[in-house]
Amino acid sequence: MNFSELFKLSGLLGRFSPDGKCLASCVQHRLVVRDASSLQILQLYTCLDQIQYIEWSSDSLFILCAMYKRGVVQVWSLEQPEWHCKIDEGSAGLVASCWSPDGRHILNTTEFHLRITVWSLCTKSVSYIKYPKACQQGLAFTKDGRYMAVAERRDCKDFISIFVCRNWQLLRHFDTETQDLFGIEWAPNGCVLAAWDTCLEYKVLLYSLDGRLLSSYRAYEWPLGVKSIAWSPSSQFLAIGSFDEKVRILNHVTWKKITELEHPATVANKTTIVYKEVEKSPTVGTERLSFPPTRALASSLFSTQSKYDISQVPVSLQYIKPVADRANPKVGVGMLAFSADNCFLATKNDNIPNAVWIWDIRKLKLSVVLEQLCTIQYFQWDPCQPRLAVCTGSSRVYLWSPAGCIVVQVPGEGDFQIMSLSWHSSGDSMLLLSRDHFCVCYLEREEV
Repeated sequence: MNFSELFKLSGLLGRFSPDGKCLASCVQHRLVVRDASSLQILQLYTCLDQIQYIEWSSDSLFILCAMYKRGVVQVWSLEQPEWHCKIDEGSAGLVASCWSPDGRHILNTTEFHLRITVWSLCTKSVSYIKYPKACQQGLAFTKDGRYMAVAERRDCKDFISIFVCRNWQLLRHFDTETQDLFGIEWAPNGCVLAAWDTCLEYKVLLYSLDGRLLSSYRAYEWPLGVKSIAWSPSSQFLAIGSFDEKVRILNHVTWKKITELEHPATVANKTTIVYKEVEKSPTVGTERLSFPPTRALASSLFSTQSKYDISQVPVSLQYIKPVADRANPKVGVGMLAFSADNCFLATKNDNIPNAVWIWDIRKLKLSVVLEQLCTIQYFQWDPCQPRLAVCTGSSRVYLWSPAGCIVVQVPGEGDFQIMSLSWHSSGDSMLLLSRDHFCVCYLEREEV
């Protein structure tokens, strides 16, 4: 495993291009595009203000930079660096911006969610979508890029509109049986749209492409409800993370619950492997000691390393009692992710913040628990094989696969706290992001 040097970064804004050839990163108002393998700078662009969001077009030919404070989006071309585009929303303001699946239209959401403006880079035409709902996940495209669903709110009632992305014509418009629609997400096959209610009302609704209600699911009535949702890549399973610290999995035939995955503070099942991260201080031989110590020796003396030990079950995990009288309590399953081969599901229960739970979907049972020293910040599956990468805000990255588990220390001086990470589309490298820097980790195909 090899690491690049550290490069400057701001706002955790680093992205591999969809084709895997380039890497874009931001430093204040500058956009830097590098070759993904050599990290040589290919292009350097200067924006009007500090960049708050970046996104590649689907064909990796364009990149948009959104400056929400200024209400401006700038678009840059990799093929023609002298070409540029500026979209100014003016007094309407800007709160969100994204590409359409064809990579030739930009969708801007104005302040107060008054409308979504669809800008065409080819014809310079403009279309408007009224009444978009101000919710966490109110816009969703099918994986094949043919359809777009938009959550709407009009006359104090929730609606969903489905548009054809080719010409932005309205295909279906229907109301939803929700009190306060919180999010929508298409199944990967594009046949079913999941919509879920606010956390005050446990309700998950499943709609067909023509707006028919296929099924409605409610696990319980009064306590806080749905916290997170994830489709399996095959569209066969819908995993629902709830505030009651459980994951419920629905099947795609009857849309009924097939299992309930619990996250207790004590892992008692003897078939579950618990990997516990433990710190160890490096040992330095007396013959190597010198005064004053060399820089390399000083850094090794005061840096701690860590490794995984296999704990004997039962194992008690660190449990944090949530504060009940505050909004958004740290309780319930807030992170869910299926592996690319549909075989595993990784989850995080927010009131056991240092643990990642890995479930075997084929056997519908808990396979592994990773107990970390620090709070889990983010995890993501390798897009090509069942391999999970985890970061905890430390200078280490953690990798799990069915073959085992390793801790990898990022070399270098200074405190590189990894807050987020993303896999390259080939699975051969990872982008590791801290608040001020990033580096690329290159893996061998045979590694864990």
